[in-house]
Amino acid sequence: MAGFLNALSACLVLLMLMSVGYFMGTGGWMTAAEKKFLSKYIVNIAVPCNCLVGLLNNLDRDSLAQAGMMVAAAMVSVAVSLLASAFAASLLRLPRERWGVFVAMAGLSNTIFIGIPVCTQLFGEASMPFIMLYYMGHTAFLQSVGVMLVERAGSSKRQGTSVTGFLRDMFSKPPILSVIAAVLLLILNLRPPETVMRFAGYISSSVSPLALIYCGFIVYEVGLKNLRFLRGLPVMLVIRLVLSPVICLVCCRLFGMEGLPLQVFVVESALPVVSQVTVMAGAYGADEEYAAAGACLSILGSLITIPILMVMLG
Repeated sequence: MAGFLNALSACLVLLMLMSVGYFMGTGGWMTAAEKKFLSKYIVNIAVPCNCLVGLLNNLDRDSLAQAGMMVAAAMVSVAVSLLASAFAASLLRLPRERWGVFVAMAGLSNTIFIGIPVCTQLFGEASMPFIMLYYMGHTAFLQSVGVMLVERAGSSKRQGTSVTGFLRDMFSKPPILSVIAAVLLLILNLRPPETVMRFAGYISSSVSPLALIYCGFIVYEVGLKNLRFLRGLPVMLVIRLVLSPVICLVCCRLFGMEGLPLQVFVVESALPVVSQVTVMAGAYGADEEYAAAGACLSILGSLITIPILMVMLG
């Protein structure tokens, strides 16, 4: 009971922070311009600092071999979730403009904007290395399979990306670069000057509240009155919030994971729809309303499922 109340309390804090973004939208204090700024700041500055501090403060050189196995576990679990989502989409006989969007929503989770605040609220800063390890395995699929799925669901096509282009896109992302830099520092047994670490610590502390304010504004943009259970969305929610964490738990067990790393991975896999799906749906001419409704419903649904999940994890 105590675990459920702690998780419920954590989710209420997250909901309160999201409400700030929602009411800033209703009051006109936040617009698409501020949303764009927040997204760029969080992904390109705050999250890299968060990665650096979290990895250097919670990992050492001896634990790096284990880290590789954890990334592999994340990749396997995401791959299985995507396959299960594709099977469900085929059974539902969704139209082309929704098929790929459905699979991307059901198979991929919001590891950064919601994953970091949720896991740090539930497990503390010690969870940061494992969040980043899951993110590395997850983003490989988001930048390849996720983009391809939404692109093929859309009306506006773009030219296919080569393997070289995919690797360039993936390894030019600031969060990935910061993880690589932190791993190299751990291998070399080096540490940045304390002034740099303090600076990174101050910046990293802004990730959680700003990411949740960003998500709250997305809910405002869609509009609560426009949220509808369009065809396939209830099934998508079950896969995203219930089946995916079960798949992740099984994969983590197979890879010998336990304790905090396992808990963080399972929670990361049980998070709402990744926000890029809605953005890509609009960019490629897929069903943007479908993607936005799914994203918002999954955010609201996770506030119910995460406390239950925490009780089950013990």
